[in-house]
This record gives sequence, C-alpha cells and structure tokens, in this order.
Amino acid sequence: MILKPDHMMNRYLQGNVIVAIFLLLINSSVARSQNHSEQWTPKTAKKWVKSKEWSNGLNLKVNSSVDEVEFAKQYHANKAYWDKAFIFMRDGKLDSIAPGKYAIDGDNVYAIITNGPEKDFDKSAWESHRRYIDLHYVIKGKEKMGVWPIAESTVTNPYDETKDAANYTAKGKFYVGTPSEFFLFFPSDVHRPNIKVPGYDTVKKLVIKIRVAN
Repeated sequence: MILKPDHMMNRYLQGNVIVAIFLLLINSSVARSQNHSEQWTPKTAKKWVKSKEWSNGLNLKVNSSVDEVEFAKQYHANKAYWDKAFIFMRDGKLDSIAPGKYAIDGDNVYAIITNGPEKDFDKSAWESHRRYIDLHYVIKGKEKMGVWPIAESTVTNPYDETKDAANYTAKGKFYVGTPSEFFLFFPSDVHRPNIKVPGYDTVKKLVIKIRVAN
C-alpha cells in the first residue's frame, strides 16, 4: 500500500504525540519519586529545611539537632499530617491554650500541652518511640533536652507497645529549648526531655505526636 503525503504526515504527528505523552509520564514519575522516595541527601535536605516551604507560615527555627534528611523524608511521605501540625502551632494561640490533649488529625496527629515543673537531671530518662515522631516546643520558659542515635544506645526497659516507648542509657548531646525553635525526635533517636534549666522551674510546653510513615 502506498501512503499519500497527508496520511504519512498524520502518522508522523501521531507518533510524535505518543512519544511526547510517554516522555511526560516518565518525567512525572521521576518527579514523584524524588519527592516520595529516599532520594534525599544531607545537602538537599538542608536546602529544603532552610527554604521553609514546609512551615505553612510558622515563624520558628528547627533546632540544629534535628535529622534534616529524616525530616524531609517523613514530611513528603505524610505531608497532610505535618501541614496540620504546623498550622496548629501557627494558629493555636499557644500562649493562652489550656493544658490538655488536642486532636489534630485523630490518632494520626495530636497535641499535648503541659504547664508544670521540670525535672532534675537524675529524674529524667532516655526514651524512644516507634509509632510516632515527637515534636517538642517550649512555649514559655526554657528546657534542657538530650538526643542521641538509638544505634549507639543501650536498652534498659524494652519497648512497650501499649506505651509506644522504650528506655535507654546513652551518652547524649544536650540543647536548651526556647520559644524560638522546635525539636524533632524520630524512631532512630533516643531523647531525654523535661530537664530543668536553672531559673526556669515551671515550663509551658507543646508536644505533637505525628504518626511515622513506613
């Protein structure tokens, strides 16, 4: 069969359209994989954290102890959860909100507000969680918090599923939390919160529990 020029042109154009659609699908797939797979590096994660595109207008810093790669991975895997958490922090009138538990997204994201005495160092403890990421923010006052890799820590109380917690001994690196920044503790971290800073016996604090993306 001999094709006429217009038929040849139509087939040529159809072929180009199919190729263009195929390339578009590939590019879209690559873009999604960059956001949702484990493609983050310390350099790209640091740039993303610094951009504050995650913040939803929340004007707070991320403490230097935070694992930025894990933050980027978890945020992009469960963006809706994190956005709700940061909006709660932005709009929740934290200075005046009463102590208690507040649902943000059912059991997926919830907040705990406390306003009470801090602990002497020897009364505090190292802990970790598996089902939830902890966001700690000091609303009023100052609090000392420790963090250390779970891989370099020794279990003292095995994981209790009902409490979603285990306890450890660890070397630890310590930071002072203030109202200008927040901390994130992932399942790969052990953390030691609620340690008294001289002159700040009572502290108002927010902890947001954010379900881990597997």
